[in-house]
Amino acid sequence: MVGELDILSQWIPEQMQPGTVFVLENAGEVGEKEDPYWAVLACPSCGMLGLITRRQINGLIPVICGSDNAPRNSSFAKPK
Repeated sequence: MVGELDILSQWIPEQMQPGTVFVLENAGEVGEKEDPYWAVLACPSCGMLGLITRRQINGLIPVICGSDNAPRNSSFAKPK
């Protein structure tokens, strides 16, 4: 699955609709050194929130939703 993503400029959880991305204030400072956490993504299929890494936001590795209601392996387009 490839879908469009929307960028949210302020962290307002109520506005995190499916396909919304919020870039973390400390992007790149948390997580593994080689591939740190970069943003929060609301799964485009089900809306479940999850952290994504720099490689995932750039489309280098697939995003896997942890919800039982979404496809297990989804690739998303770069943010618009």
